[in-house]
Amino acid sequence: MAGNARAVVFIHGLWLHPSSWAPWLELFEQAGYRPVAPGWPGVADTVEAARADPGAIADHGIDDVVAHYAGIIAELPGSPVVVGHSFGGMIAEKLLGQERAAAAVAIDAAQIKGVLPLPLSALRATFPVFSNPANRHRAVSLTEKQFRFAFGNAVSEEESDALYEKWTIPAPGKPLFEAAAANLSANSPAKVDTGNEQRGPLLLMTGGRDHTVPESITRATAKQYRHSSAVTDLHEFPDRGHSLTIDSGWREVADTALDWLAKQGL
Repeated sequence: MAGNARAVVFIHGLWLHPSSWAPWLELFEQAGYRPVAPGWPGVADTVEAARADPGAIADHGIDDVVAHYAGIIAELPGSPVVVGHSFGGMIAEKLLGQERAAAAVAIDAAQIKGVLPLPLSALRATFPVFSNPANRHRAVSLTEKQFRFAFGNAVSEEESDALYEKWTIPAPGKPLFEAAAANLSANSPAKVDTGNEQRGPLLLMTGGRDHTVPESITRATAKQYRHSSAVTDLHEFPDRGHSLTIDSGWREVADTALDWLAKQGL
């Protein structure tokens, strides 16, 4: 890899360990990038260690995560591309709006301030957190059945269970509570500078069978960027669910991101 290769920062979402990006890191390195996948604040280096210490992950909110990744980006040579999934997609959007990244790919990105649709499937997917208000300050784990609905509904039950066993970790409830209240707060952490004319290009990806971040949320997110002339593209994978970055079809999603970056001159 060339010494001046552009960095790509991969940002995981809730319930997945950063090591779940491993196949993407290899592919992007082969494509000439310098990829890294740091975890959220408090996330241990391995899945097993993260499961063993959920308290270290708990009570980190959106602003904490943005500041964490902004600090990582500040240490990189040049402006990176950021690629995020789920809440990591929202974080990627915020970093792009703050002009901390050259471009962003937001995959099934969590709902930002201003997005109004709230499909029933999204409520069901996040019920394990919202079922108890005290979970705002806790880390919450999913059961295999809950993961199957929220992530693995578009793959076989066998594959969903294997993904659950390999990659899932507890997740802080705080970001979900913050996003849920976003439209009631002028200064919500879920607010993104969607009107920024100077930011780099953004690709929003959506899975047509996603229960956690349904297509309607991603399309409503795209509309939030209508007042900016900066590039905002939308790509749908009609038959994919929320596990699209880690399941057996991950390569199609990754190749789509690489092709789009090439078209942006990145």
